Amino acid sequence: MTELATRAQAFGLIAEGVAAGLSAPWRLYLARGCRYLSLSVADRDEWNAWRIHLGCPELSVRVYDAGGEIRRSSVAEVVLDGCRISVELVEEVSTADLERLLVVDPAAEPEER
Repeated sequence: MTELATRAQAFGLIAEGVAAGLSAPWRLYLARGCRYLSLSVADRDEWNAWRIHLGCPELSVRVYDAGGEIRRSSVAEVVLDGCRISVELVEEVSTADLERLLVVDPAAEPEER
């Protein structure tokens, strides 16, 4: 595929991933004009599989309060032929998960921290 110029091509990209054995995203959003495609997946394994399949090198993580529940949103993005594609995972986390984010792993090398 050389260009994501049509809706059919964008959905074809997702169909290729599913045909290759990836779980279908539970939500798929394609913006008008096919310049933005967003996939929402159910768990971290699916998120990593789609991220690898699409070659998404960029990652952002956001932790926020959603009406008393703490959620972590992980987003990986890539631009293919002018179309921004994002893979998003929203997980509920506990305060124990947040505490782990604050603790430096003593076994990690300095450049991994």
